Amino acid sequence: MELLNVKDTSLILEGGSFRTVFTSGILDAFLDHEMLMPYIVGISAGAINACSYVSEQKERTFRVLSEYRHDKRYMGFRNFLKEKSLFGLNFAYDVVPNQLDLFDWETFRAYKGTVKFGVTNAKTGQVEYKNALEMDTSCTLLRATCAIPIMFPEIKLGEEPYFDGGLADPIPIQKAINDGYEKHVLILTRPLGYRKHTDRQSKFTMKLLSKRYPKLVETMKRRVIRYNETLRYIEKLEEQGKVFIFRPLHALQSLEKDVNVMRKNYELGYKQAIERMEEFKQFLGI
Repeated sequence: MELLNVKDTSLILEGGSFRTVFTSGILDAFLDHEMLMPYIVGISAGAINACSYVSEQKERTFRVLSEYRHDKRYMGFRNFLKEKSLFGLNFAYDVVPNQLDLFDWETFRAYKGTVKFGVTNAKTGQVEYKNALEMDTSCTLLRATCAIPIMFPEIKLGEEPYFDGGLADPIPIQKAINDGYEKHVLILTRPLGYRKHTDRQSKFTMKLLSKRYPKLVETMKRRVIRYNETLRYIEKLEEQGKVFIFRPLHALQSLEKDVNVMRKNYELGYKQAIERMEEFKQFLGI
């Protein structure tokens, strides 16, 4: 599949754990219409979706998330004993893509555009963007951008420790702007009108990390403000015709357990993309 000649448009993928099956549906509709964006920024589970999109493996992300949702090797408290993680890191990021549901590394690495995954440096508290196309086959970069504190251990890239990119930059539109893009396609995993609040889990996490990574905690304290400010900003850009937003029509669960609901959320994403395809193509100018 060849890239569309849309040089001034970015694709930004928000995270959200299993909420991102909605994202999978949107991206699969893009693939069905042979639409590959030239510049992609993925955060957390948004990056997982970016992988299957760039490798042109339709339904792969939804298939993996739904098929292994209740597999204790993939997700379960026993994983804390071996890997200090709710998710089985070796199983989810190595065994699955390289043995069980093969990831197309060749197509992924042959992609002619730009793919960046955001990670949060635990020492500095700052977001850093890495070239996803250079990711190793153990998916270490993917582990890092998905590393929600407490649920994941810190992930080392070289000598530096990293956590979930969404802690520092949950909707990375500014990165795309800084890289020279004027129009943006955003796939969000929260419905219109959503605003973030600091919950008990976040407060507990910040307390646990405060001594070891004080700058990270400072970033986490500002996360709610930054997220809500970014939402207001992109809504203004949407009014100006500079942003095209896909978002679910109702709230989705981050750790959804019902596989049937996950499929419905995937289908909602696919249906929304198909229904808005002509409008979307007009926005892209194709």
